[in-house]
Amino acid sequence: MKAIPYGHQWLDKSDIKAVVKVLKSDWLTQGPKIKEFEKALCGYTGAKYAVVVSSGTAALHIACLAAGIKAGDEVITSPITFLASANCAVYCGAKPVFADVQYGTFNIDPAEIRKKITKKTKAVIPVHFAGHPADVKAIHAISKKRGLTVIEDAAHALGAEYRTGKRWVKVGSSRHSDMAILSFHPVKAITTGEGGAVLTNSKDLYEKLLSLRTHGVTKDKKQFHSPAKKHGGAWYYEMNTLGFNYRMTDIQAALGISQLKKLDKFIEKRRRIAERYKKQLSRIKGIEVPVEEDDVRSAWHLYPVRISSDKGSEIKRKKMFVALKEKGVGAQVHYIPVHLHPYYSRRFGYRKGMYPVAEDYYSKAVSIPLYPGIAGKDIKRVIRAVREGVDAR
Repeated sequence: MKAIPYGHQWLDKSDIKAVVKVLKSDWLTQGPKIKEFEKALCGYTGAKYAVVVSSGTAALHIACLAAGIKAGDEVITSPITFLASANCAVYCGAKPVFADVQYGTFNIDPAEIRKKITKKTKAVIPVHFAGHPADVKAIHAISKKRGLTVIEDAAHALGAEYRTGKRWVKVGSSRHSDMAILSFHPVKAITTGEGGAVLTNSKDLYEKLLSLRTHGVTKDKKQFHSPAKKHGGAWYYEMNTLGFNYRMTDIQAALGISQLKKLDKFIEKRRRIAERYKKQLSRIKGIEVPVEEDDVRSAWHLYPVRISSDKGSEIKRKKMFVALKEKGVGAQVHYIPVHLHPYYSRRFGYRKGMYPVAEDYYSKAVSIPLYPGIAGKDIKRVIRAVREGVDAR
């Protein structure tokens, strides 16, 4: 019996054709497809500027650098996320400070953010966990009052929306943040193989991001500092800051452009699958299904179900996880809380018990398969496996 992965890319002939066309062209990297993809991302999200990079992690890193995060600073983020959301602060010499999550969405809690702010706090990185937008309006209000930079980790949430007044706003627009980052890993809403992007409405941040993406180099005469510029020709460039080789290739960008055209269809398929899961799995005693608040439209990147019992939940979750794997269902756990990893315990002194809502969530959660290409018969198989997994406990 073929295993069902928890996530999987959707590629068709148009994607392959787009990539082949670039392979036959003169530009494999640093060519016209980069700007075309960035323009398409701006058109979709509503952000003014986009800088595509080699990964979502690279996007987080240069976003922190552009925000001026440095040694001695503190950056607040969620403990329920992939490691990169916190690691990006460490890369800059800063300390990640975690704020506990809200029960239900398991997104970072604005009230907990407020408690964690100190004189050293320079930025907040809210994570749109599983594709459900965090309360960025409240987070922006708290941060603006204290002069903090907000960097949305929207790696899960391209295609998601939230309501502000009567208007629906797309995640990535940076309407309530300084920057928003995306990931294009194969399990995400669209893929470029590996890849990411930073979106912003600030020209100043945009120019910093462009430089940081490419070794800190600029060819913009307005940004030159050296007197040598008077003697330089068309070849002249300057390195004004320490940057990185975080460039995306035209091959990846071409795939991204093709994928982005299908994004709304992908999201609609994810929503239909999530609705089907909700209808069937909410009937199973002992299981809690994810929520979607009234003022958001989730991108449904993940579908984490939870054991509803408090007593022995970790043991029950493990048994269910094993049962799903045995039936060929690609279960996964998203995520081990970042503060519980040995590196964070050793370096920053984080320990179990510090973030009770996040830890309770982790002890009970299992992500089940959700991706646009999953077949109807496989959805039935997942539902059956979850039901039998609960009974097997």
